Amino acid sequence: MSETTCEQCGKRPATVHVTDLAEGAPTEHLLCGECAGTTRTADVVGLRVVAPEPAALDLVAQVREAILGAANAKLRLAELAAGDIAQAAAIVAECLRGGRKVLLCGNGGSAAEAQHIAAELVGRFRLERPALPAIALTTNTSILTAIGNDYGFDDVFARQVGALGAPGDVLFAYSTSGTSKNVLRAIQAAKTAGMKTVGFTGQGGGSMAHQCDVCIQAPSNDTPTVQECHTAAGHTICRLVEEMLFS
Repeated sequence: MSETTCEQCGKRPATVHVTDLAEGAPTEHLLCGECAGTTRTADVVGLRVVAPEPAALDLVAQVREAILGAANAKLRLAELAAGDIAQAAAIVAECLRGGRKVLLCGNGGSAAEAQHIAAELVGRFRLERPALPAIALTTNTSILTAIGNDYGFDDVFARQVGALGAPGDVLFAYSTSGTSKNVLRAIQAAKTAGMKTVGFTGQGGGSMAHQCDVCIQAPSNDTPTVQECHTAAGHTICRLVEEMLFS
């Protein structure tokens, strides 16, 4: 979309249409708000806001559609997955109450979500309280590249679960498709270690649906929407865990 630039300063977007009588004959100018404000009042016959171009209106409609679509997905998540989210919160609270820890893994945006929720637990969510032990398995590039190089990318999380996981710990496993091989192997390693597993997937759950103790399925197959639902679910779990342990 092209944007009209102020005729006076040549820098800011033009938002005001000015009719100027300074030169005798009326002249039309497109100015920014700041430059329009410096125009002599006696010289100005009329001011009117420049209407948005049709392309801008299309973008506004797309923004509304995107945000409302994500909001509707979260409403369906509340209806369909509230029981699973509550069960996951209870599992995490029991784990942390027993002095155990939470491990988290995922790829791409899901890796960022793993780090995000680990930060909420180690730092705080809403309440002032002691730090809670949580480790994202997505952050140590030396470990990730060493395992990837020596064993293959499919083992980058499972190897870490084998090193750090213990009975009573919990694994948060993120995969929007539910089929990420390295996440599935991490789930198997967690089971071998005697850990509980909480999966975060898209609609249907993929292969993770029947391999996790709890599988929180976002009601969509659109990756960004699924990730936004995972954030909502993770925040809710953090909130409930804090309330169960510290309220």
